[in-house]
Amino acid sequence: MPPALPPEVEIAGRKVGAAHPPFVICELSGNHNGSLERALAMIDAAAATGCDAIKIQTYTADTITLDVDRPEFRIHGGLWDGRTLHELYREAQTPYEWHAALFERARANGVILFSSPFDETAVDLLAGLDAPAYKIASFEAVDLPLIRYAAARGKPLIISTGMANLDEIEAAHAAAIEGGAAGVVLLHCVSSYPAAMADANVRTVADMAQRFASPIGLSDHTPGSAASVAAVALGASVIEKHFTLARSDGGPDAAFSLEPAEFTALVADCKAAWAALGRAHYDLLGSERANRQFRRSLYVVADVSAGQPLSKANLRSVRPGLGLPPGDLDAVLGRPAARDLKRGEPLAWDMVVR
Repeated sequence: MPPALPPEVEIAGRKVGAAHPPFVICELSGNHNGSLERALAMIDAAAATGCDAIKIQTYTADTITLDVDRPEFRIHGGLWDGRTLHELYREAQTPYEWHAALFERARANGVILFSSPFDETAVDLLAGLDAPAYKIASFEAVDLPLIRYAAARGKPLIISTGMANLDEIEAAHAAAIEGGAAGVVLLHCVSSYPAAMADANVRTVADMAQRFASPIGLSDHTPGSAASVAAVALGASVIEKHFTLARSDGGPDAAFSLEPAEFTALVADCKAAWAALGRAHYDLLGSERANRQFRRSLYVVADVSAGQPLSKANLRSVRPGLGLPPGDLDAVLGRPAARDLKRGEPLAWDMVVR
């Protein structure tokens, strides 16, 4: 059995776990559209959203697939219908020679940058750039040798679990720990692009948190930000969402990516949702204290002479709350007034013959 892990990990000095605000990752993917200048501009724009980290993907078409035109190498249906895998990945790849410039631009913006490696050469490249973490994509979650190779670098691993069953998730988690990872984060994910909201099943986040002694999050391919905010409410410590400068510019993942203003709102909403969770309690909050006086209480609503019985005709529950609690109404009804009572007085026990 792998050793137990702490309930949080640290990525470039940032603590990630349920006790901390959600760690929001801005996924650039292939939306640079083959332009280094656009990729650099995306890093600038992503950093401005307030995200906690930016993620890229490290592969070449030849390291991730084969240039073979057999039926199983061609995509059928969805956004990329009819294209071969090699063709798609050749368009979407982030060239290895761009990586140093991208890491430098992220440092200049004061934001964390890391990547998803898809083979050992990618891990080696990222290690040489001192990447603070590694992300294992959903399709690679079953590649246990790759997970172990990345884990051996001694950095945290974030593993997406799209398409993986529970046994496969457990195997990936164990491989990362046994391989030497400095902590593991598991992301619930639906590997559909875009994913339908009805398929999001974000309750899985809470279930995974019960099963694994690791921070749990969501890699979100649904439209908008609702699923991400719901996941935070259910305990997600990490949110990953795709980003583009403008969907109208196109790009492999543009259709399910957020634009800068939308991503800024996502970050703010996720942080606010976490802050709103607070703790379960039933005590009076300091911010409520001033309004307590405006709760309902028992007031004299018609003049009452000394000795006259109190009744619903001269006594009622109204705001503000300076009189006896409304729950004492039955205890005072029918009792004589201890003195003359004026309309508008809050009722107190010394005003009632007991």
